[in-house]
Amino acid sequence: MRVDERGTLAFLEAPEQVSLREYDVPAPEPGAVLTEVVRANVCGSELHIWSGDHPLIRDGVLGHEALCRVVALGDGVETDYAGTPIEVGDYVVPAYFATCGHCAQCGAGRFRLCENAYKYWSRPPGREPHFHGTFGTHYYIHPDQFFYRVPDGIDEGVAAAANCALAQVLCGFDVVGVSWEDTIVVQGAGGLGLNAVAVAKEAGADVVVIDGVAGRLDLAADFGADHLIDLTELDTIDERAEEVQSLTDGLGADVAVEVTGVPDAFTEGIELLRDGGRYLEMGNIIPGRETTFEPGVMTRKSITVESLMRYDPWYLGKAIEFLARRAGAYPFEEVLDAEFPLEDVETALEWSRDRSVARATLVP
Repeated sequence: MRVDERGTLAFLEAPEQVSLREYDVPAPEPGAVLTEVVRANVCGSELHIWSGDHPLIRDGVLGHEALCRVVALGDGVETDYAGTPIEVGDYVVPAYFATCGHCAQCGAGRFRLCENAYKYWSRPPGREPHFHGTFGTHYYIHPDQFFYRVPDGIDEGVAAAANCALAQVLCGFDVVGVSWEDTIVVQGAGGLGLNAVAVAKEAGADVVVIDGVAGRLDLAADFGADHLIDLTELDTIDERAEEVQSLTDGLGADVAVEVTGVPDAFTEGIELLRDGGRYLEMGNIIPGRETTFEPGVMTRKSITVESLMRYDPWYLGKAIEFLARRAGAYPFEEVLDAEFPLEDVETALEWSRDRSVARATLVP
């Protein structure tokens, strides 16, 4: 059984080589959901895949952060993963990874580490149901992928960023622990960093943002960052560490979060923290990239380091709840500062790589 139409998707053939391909749009199997892509954002992970740096995904259909509209429901699908009734025409956001429920990690309750997380994302487009990524006209949500209905009133671009930026930050901050007493340093003011500012401000924390792009620092200020550190003005780790100390009565930050994807940022993060501080590593996801690091500094300061790959899938529901209640308090719509048609996907990726934009979005 098929839906009577054709769809288009962006296929990564080789590093930085993307082609558009057409396939028949499949009807959903029992438990699955067929959607149309309303918009899909360019996440930092997408850039790693596109450039050939991702350790697991070398080719395949691009895209994972998106807002989708339900086209057809497979047998048995009546609600989303929060129990909210779902029907054709509803807007939804899907978790970009599978949660199989049967591997050793899922069996131990570590759902974000599911051993089969990428089993659909890495499939070639010629294999049905074809639409394995969100850079396309359609996206197929498999039975073991969490998804959540988007309430009315949330801006399309804002909703699209719930997966993965906002869900990732919400999960990460719960893991490391964040409270109103904390001073938090956010290393990087891209999509993840700006979401981190919003979540930290909701917790009542004092927020310091470090970046070297003026436009990103301006956005961080709009999101409520209390202090900005410009890499082009304070261009050494020692200078930036001294600045953080001056903002914290000479102690250093309680929490730092790395969302730049730059290995040297990890080394710097340890220097920015007070004794007994907590460090959250989320940006460096590519093996083989190294930085010089003195473990003795970390040990003598008794730093706790937490690293996070993906998020527990129910945090996507928490992200939607956050946006439904508090999106209006922050300029989330300004994060998506460049919109491209699907046929210009390569330009969107290039501009994102060059940091000419904070977050690009594709509109099929």
